[in-house]
Amino acid sequence: MKRKPDLLWILVILFGLGVVTTGYAQSLWSTSTDTSMELAQQQVQPFKR
Repeated sequence: MKRKPDLLWILVILFGLGVVTTGYAQSLWSTSTDTSMELAQQQVQPFKR
């Protein structure tokens, strides 16, 4: 009997890890861009003379 189902399970697990990693990276990316945009908006203030 061949062990093909084991290869299938490995591929399923790798795909799941990829989905989880991508979701985590996107959440980090969105929070870091939101923070940098807020900082940029706070720093761009006209000089008062």
